[in-house]
Amino acid sequence: MVRFRLCELSPKCSHTRPTNLQGVTVSQALIAALQNPALYPHPVDGFKVIETHISWVILTGTYAYKMKKPVDFGFLNFTDLSARKHYCEEELRLNQRMAPELYLQVLPVTGSVEQPEIGGNGEPIEYLLQMREFPQTQLMAEVQARGELTDNHIDALAKQIAEFHLSIPQVAADHALNSAEGIVAPMRQNFEQIRPLLTEQADLQQLDALLDWTETSIARLQPLLEQRSQQGFIRECHGDLHLGNATIIEDKVVLFDCIEFNEPFRLIDIASDAAFLAMDLEDRGLKCQARRFINGWLERTGDYAALQLLNLYKAYRALVRAKVSLFRLHQEEDAVQRRIVLRQYRSYANLAESYSAIPSRFLAITHGVSAVGKSQVALRLVEALGAIRIRSDVERKRLYGQQPESQASELNTGIYDAEVGDATYQRLHSLAENALSAGFSVVIDATYLRHQYRQAAWQVAESTGVPFMILSCEAPDAVIEQWLTQRQAEGGDPSDATLAVIKAQQSSREPLSESEQLLNRQISTPEAGSLDALVSDIRQRLPGL
Repeated sequence: MVRFRLCELSPKCSHTRPTNLQGVTVSQALIAALQNPALYPHPVDGFKVIETHISWVILTGTYAYKMKKPVDFGFLNFTDLSARKHYCEEELRLNQRMAPELYLQVLPVTGSVEQPEIGGNGEPIEYLLQMREFPQTQLMAEVQARGELTDNHIDALAKQIAEFHLSIPQVAADHALNSAEGIVAPMRQNFEQIRPLLTEQADLQQLDALLDWTETSIARLQPLLEQRSQQGFIRECHGDLHLGNATIIEDKVVLFDCIEFNEPFRLIDIASDAAFLAMDLEDRGLKCQARRFINGWLERTGDYAALQLLNLYKAYRALVRAKVSLFRLHQEEDAVQRRIVLRQYRSYANLAESYSAIPSRFLAITHGVSAVGKSQVALRLVEALGAIRIRSDVERKRLYGQQPESQASELNTGIYDAEVGDATYQRLHSLAENALSAGFSVVIDATYLRHQYRQAAWQVAESTGVPFMILSCEAPDAVIEQWLTQRQAEGGDPSDATLAVIKAQQSSREPLSESEQLLNRQISTPEAGSLDALVSDIRQRLPGL
């Protein structure tokens, strides 16, 4: 069956109540009358009704029909029939962007409450959003709970969300939400609404510290916040990205149930949208997967400037969840349940606090010819140590586009000539400096076969005051050829390197200098054991990680 969210509560939710009780009663009678198989133009396996605080959903086996309640909760107002029609149509429009196979059409209900007709002639008395059902077991939250969430799922989420963010319209320049103030207003509202709900001194002190950090971060990042609004990063996003709003249909990850009823929840920075899912993964104890997701999203969007804002956005999202927990606390009368809810609040508050920590950082570069496992080494540091991976193959093509097939086997031609190489490494080092300044460790995934490029990377580490490492990757020729053949057969890898290119790289590479050898860590044929040893070694050298 379809899963429908109990939406995140808004600033006004602590005082919410239906304002049209008579309308709700009438709607309940209509829901009862709609449980008649004769009303539907398709077979009905039976009826099940799911109720949330803003809607009812009738499940029929193949299709689900969602009807909005005539309620006013401040952050939404469905009391008028015209409003319910509008938001049904908005829900259809917005969700068809990512899940057209699930969201089908809006249907009028005509006739009377006692004898309704779906899609009939006459004056509508209500509207239904028709959707296709899917099993609850396919929800990614359920998949994760069973321990079946894979790296492929995370990569698919990163790809789909990045492509979605790049395709959706920008918010108009003169829109009130398209400003630094519009971005940070919900962050400040969180603190205003949480404070009156806390009583214990330790909780209040933690909240004060989080507020100070948030305000300091906002002041420091004010120019970037304004820049992002001017550059079109405020877009019509999903607004509620977490594993509970993702499912798997025919082996494909599908995102659904985005926010339709409130623009401030939806017209946001794309980085804030992505940060929600990263926070959700970390809350579930999936730090490695969160890091993999963010890196995949960054590689596809190229939005490395968002790293400066990532922890601020994740802390904001964690505090939204914390606030919702407190709202529930004041609705609970059972003492045991109140303790459970308060524990949940503190878990989210502690998660938010963790984003304010200043970690140790490092800059590492890979070194070696193509197809020796450099990307695998870099990805291990992403997942284990929270580094940001920056890939030469990705950034070169972001700068210059795809390599023509006729030139893919030639070194020093096309987008692989010396001039393009210089520009590509300059970009890698600029992005690395930005990520280091944002508080993240960085691993640059490139060949670094020339001394001048290694020295330039070393200078970035020196200028930002972080340790520098060279990770030299080697593999036997037979293994390189095997990996290259496998990579070409699978497709999808950004590298264009062929065996001829690799042989040219091997003959023209410049050896490490004596000083570089002191920074070098040799990795032969990357395997789990050697990568674990590398991670352990870095952690010992940098305990702040």
